[in-house]
Amino acid sequence: MNPRMMKQAMKKLGMEQEEIEASEVIIKTAGKELVFSNPEVSKVTVMGQETWQIVGTPQERGFSKEDVRTVMEQAQVSEEKAAEALADTQDIAEAIMKLKAKSL
Repeated sequence: MNPRMMKQAMKKLGMEQEEIEASEVIIKTAGKELVFSNPEVSKVTVMGQETWQIVGTPQERGFSKEDVRTVMEQAQVSEEKAAEALADTQDIAEAIMKLKAKSL
């Protein structure tokens, strides 16, 4: 089905689709973020209800509370210092080694 026919069929069903120019989409979850860079984003409206579609490959950013707790325990530092080290290194083992090296 060509795009024009698809639009006509959608209109008959009360559907509208709008392409959104987005450079980045971030979905925040408990302790982590999913970051879509240069995604294809569409807003689909069906009978007044909006649905958003994101097409792309996400990159995980952030760490869970368990990750922070592990760094805290292994490096014997505060939660704040553990979280900062994880943000800087983006790696649990590297964060632990960095913090242990500072305490020497």
